[in-house]
Amino acid sequence: MAGIGIKLNRIFEKNTITTDLVGFAYSSAVTVAPMFVVIGNIILMGYVLGFNDVGYLDRELFSCTVLYTFIFSLLTVSPFNAVLSKYMQDVIYEERYQDILPCYYLGLVMNMTLSCLLGIPFCLWEHFIGGVEVFYVFTGFCAYISLALVFYSMIYLSICKDYQRISVYFLIGMVEAFILSLILHFLFGWEITISMLFALMTGFFLIAVLEFTTVKRYFMENSSRYLPVLRYFGKWWQLVAANFFYILGLYIHNFVFWTTDMRIVVVKSFVCNQPYDMATCLAMFTNISATVIFIARVEMYFHEKYKAYSEAVIGGKGADIENTKKRMFRQLAGELMNLVRIQFIISVVVYLLCIIFLPQFGFAGMVMRIYPCLAVGYFILFLMYSAILFLYYFNDLAGAVMTSVGFCGITFLGSVFATRLPEIWFGIGLVLGTFAGWSIAYMRLRWVERNLDTHVFCRGTLLEWGNGKEPTGVVYVKAAEGVEDAMASAKMAKGR
Repeated sequence: MAGIGIKLNRIFEKNTITTDLVGFAYSSAVTVAPMFVVIGNIILMGYVLGFNDVGYLDRELFSCTVLYTFIFSLLTVSPFNAVLSKYMQDVIYEERYQDILPCYYLGLVMNMTLSCLLGIPFCLWEHFIGGVEVFYVFTGFCAYISLALVFYSMIYLSICKDYQRISVYFLIGMVEAFILSLILHFLFGWEITISMLFALMTGFFLIAVLEFTTVKRYFMENSSRYLPVLRYFGKWWQLVAANFFYILGLYIHNFVFWTTDMRIVVVKSFVCNQPYDMATCLAMFTNISATVIFIARVEMYFHEKYKAYSEAVIGGKGADIENTKKRMFRQLAGELMNLVRIQFIISVVVYLLCIIFLPQFGFAGMVMRIYPCLAVGYFILFLMYSAILFLYYFNDLAGAVMTSVGFCGITFLGSVFATRLPEIWFGIGLVLGTFAGWSIAYMRLRWVERNLDTHVFCRGTLLEWGNGKEPTGVVYVKAAEGVEDAMASAKMAKGR
């Protein structure tokens, strides 16, 4: 998220309560605002259209369709976004802007292919086995593809530091969806659920179109060089693995509980676990502020220390390099500790508010018994993700892969074990997985600190790699010795 630090520094430099509130609002607007806009729009549409008066089956079908749309669109985008972000950053650094559109188009084809390979068989099953009408199934599929397009195009706008535009596009799309849902239901007499789903689909599609036009406006030249993009997937496969397993780990504990006796099967196609899924959502919102806090503080403080170290490496003395490195890692440790302290206070306050007020709105029973353990897990999860981002800063891709794989694997095994425990311990799998991932990430950061000089100064090569005949080992010939004699001596030495 490099790029918002200058704006935040300008806001916070006055050091008043008003500017602090403005700075927090700005940080929220460029990080988590799109998610809250979508959720708020769905809640508002449901309230105005009378979603609670819809039959139970229709409500569950709509809820599961939206749930699957978000989860699997994120999963299908995750193998591509990290590598494509890396390629785009390198292209911008080398000022080869004409290579960005080939990257965008090729990644788009790959992403849509994977999305369709997962989505089309499921939609066919939903229609022929589940008996859902074609129009409803097709609308849900279009919403899923449109949201995948939205998440994919967000990569490029984020690299261009156009975070405000992303939030504006989401706001425009959801306003359009809300207005269209009213028109479809009250003017044309459509059913409530199909009105909401169709309106959401058009809103997602509008956002995707706005993002696409922005990318086209930024980068108008096309070099048609697609092969280098494919090579990046082989060269940076660790980015693919790290990002995919992290996203998979976010939902794998839900997938495990979808297989228990608590699950609900809708139209023989959708599977969910309402109490566990709702508790997961509450736990995530309890700790979502960690994302805002981390990005704001890293952009304002750590990035400057990282920049100072990089400049010292390029043209500074040995003492300058060592001093800036120490300051950088002190700042890193300080930011992690500050994140723990601030987020702990926020999480405790939000947790108490949830325990007190949510039962008055119908969130009680099993949901509130599952919620505490998951809240702890998501608290550690956001700390672990912060450490992964620091590993990306130092190009420790092996550490990022180990962290995400460890997190995903232990979360899966722990969740399988948790299905046999009382309800209050259902979230222990997530707690164990996030703690294991955090531990791995922390140890890798300490390893990076100890070996940073080796990583920076000893990773290069003097000779370019290539295929061909091995060159002779002779590097110097005395004037008194003939060249042929020297070559013969080198061959004899090589033969021995």
